[in-house]
Amino acid sequence: MPHRPPSVDALARTLADVDLPHALLVDAARAAIAAGDPASARDEAEALAAALLRPVINATGVLLHTNLGRAPGAPAPAGGGSGTGPVRYSNLEFDLATGRRGSRQRHAANLLARAAGAEAALVVNNGAAAILLAVTALASGRHVVVSRGELVEIGGGFRVPDVLAASGARMIEVGTTNRTGVADYSAAVTADTAVILKVHQSNYRMVGFTASATVAQLSHLSGPTPEGPLIVADIGSGLLDANTPWLPGPPPAWLHGEPAARQTLAAGAALVTFSGDKLLGGPQAGVLAGRRDLIERCARHPLARALRPGRLVLEALQTTALAYLRRDLAALPFWAMATLPVSDLRGRAQTLVTNLHRAGITVADCASVPGGGSVPGMEIPSAGLLVDGDHTAALRAWCPPIIARAHDGSTVCDLRAVDPADDPALETALAAVTLP
Repeated sequence: MPHRPPSVDALARTLADVDLPHALLVDAARAAIAAGDPASARDEAEALAAALLRPVINATGVLLHTNLGRAPGAPAPAGGGSGTGPVRYSNLEFDLATGRRGSRQRHAANLLARAAGAEAALVVNNGAAAILLAVTALASGRHVVVSRGELVEIGGGFRVPDVLAASGARMIEVGTTNRTGVADYSAAVTADTAVILKVHQSNYRMVGFTASATVAQLSHLSGPTPEGPLIVADIGSGLLDANTPWLPGPPPAWLHGEPAARQTLAAGAALVTFSGDKLLGGPQAGVLAGRRDLIERCARHPLARALRPGRLVLEALQTTALAYLRRDLAALPFWAMATLPVSDLRGRAQTLVTNLHRAGITVADCASVPGGGSVPGMEIPSAGLLVDGDHTAALRAWCPPIIARAHDGSTVCDLRAVDPADDPALETALAAVTLP
């Protein structure tokens, strides 16, 4: 009787001593079983771990080593500001397994692709750069079909029409400001159409007599080859998965209707683009994720080098992506803050009020917002302090500066974005600025 291979999950659990999220250990186990050699799972896992971006000791004698990130990173500062740790390089573009030049895109990008359910991903320096690279590499000299209702302006005055003009593609506007249906797109698609572009209205909300064709509804217009038409969806804020598996409970109500990378790709998008510093909760960056052949095409374009991020961004993105794969909520500060129960915030606020013991400072219900051009119009119930008088200027001048809101002649200190470790600093500042 032939020997039955172990289950993928059972084999992955034997690799728990390898410092990787369980999801990546599952990938290693699955690859080993698929190759008919379950015993190679450990080698697969260790190869995945070795491919991560990590500090290295540079004993080559080359001070500005391109493959090791060029200039070394400064040591972490101590309390007085002087460095205390060793000066380190990194394997930014160095393959530790082969000893040859590697790719800066294989670290954080591969992890983000895994977290988003994409074949591959590419990291650039911001969200606008991600759209620009995608349409330039895939549609320059050809047509890009986009709804008039999605010709949005993003932060800093950058407009989608300007981005498309810079790409060399010809923009074909369809529909109206408030209603664009599948028929509008279908009528505009020709042999010269390279991309159907969907742009999430991430920094405003349109209500009333509106209609917008979904990626799933447009998927039958998409072609299977790079010649198109391809559906490219800019989902904006960087929500990786609408099911939020990194949270202990169901998705928060305020996320309703926010597009997510995994579901958008599953619905038929060839590529999605999104920001790294919004709902993703990482550093400022832009991400392209989707079909491997299209990602490779974007990566080969000359513009990709001009838009690539540096080592510090990639290190921070890798940390963020690993936290998602480990489902480590504590390592995702945005999500930890956004999902704090209001009761916890009220309890902290009451402690502050009790400690301050001062008239004119009370516990108050607040309404936090995600901000940053994401989930417009949605509020997160919160709590904090209401202080008589406008003390915002005095709080800004404090050390460390405290940024609060003025409302109807009072000061509102919403605690949702305040680390509990900073409650004593807030208490000290409020005690000083509200002296009778």
